[in-house]
Amino acid sequence: MPAALVAGAVALGACLAGNGALAQQGPDLVATDKLRVCADPSNLPFSNRDKAGFENKIAEIVADELKVPVRYFWLPQGPGFVRNTLATGLCDVIIGYASGADIVQHTNPYYRSTYVLVVKAGGPLDGVERLEDERLKGRRLGIIAATPPADHLLRLGLLKDAKTYSLLVDRRYASPAEEALADLASGVIDGALLWGPIGGYFAKQAAVPLKVIPLVKEVERPALSFRITFGIRPDELDWKHRLNDVIRKRKGDIDRVLADYGVPLVADDGSPGAEGNLQ
Repeated sequence: MPAALVAGAVALGACLAGNGALAQQGPDLVATDKLRVCADPSNLPFSNRDKAGFENKIAEIVADELKVPVRYFWLPQGPGFVRNTLATGLCDVIIGYASGADIVQHTNPYYRSTYVLVVKAGGPLDGVERLEDERLKGRRLGIIAATPPADHLLRLGLLKDAKTYSLLVDRRYASPAEEALADLASGVIDGALLWGPIGGYFAKQAAVPLKVIPLVKEVERPALSFRITFGIRPDELDWKHRLNDVIRKRKGDIDRVLADYGVPLVADDGSPGAEGNLQ
């Protein structure tokens, strides 16, 4: 959910954790003649109705391996997304969900990414690798509200100078990350702190050359890197095993899609680059 922002997934989990209906669903709800995907119709780089997001491409890989067509149930992400998609039985999988958000059952992770600092290439902040870097003092950073980097900025005394962008928006009408990167290009802010898949994708489309710096050297909590899984209904163990088999068999194809979309990958040891074995 990165699809969604990771923080959005966590927020949804908090909102919906009391919904006992999820625990009542059984494996017989999973369609056998199609891959029924729950997705946002306007949430690039993850998904859209034109099937141009990287989660759309990964859904096609899964469907190809299962030898079934893809069918979508579209709904803008926000409070009620899981309740009105997976829980109703209208679809069987969310292609991107942050591991640890317990409103869904998780498959094995298929990638791990991190929040990033996006700055102007060759600018005064090019080369910053940690939020503790003295070069960030007095700089105005763009931050998505209620995301993990905000806690780090507060701890470091940098939040007072930051510009905040909304977290939960209807992406048909607003795109906080694109707004932040436009502000970065025009000089309104000096850097933008974004979830890696979003920052990596939109930085490539910016009006000026931008540098995407994975924040893999932070030692204080909250964590800035997250494993991303397929989200399914609880207790559907056969379905989970089938999807885990797909992730294992088609990892190379999935990794190529992530690379094409500029998703910064993080290894288990926290270093940038190939993930290593996440199974």
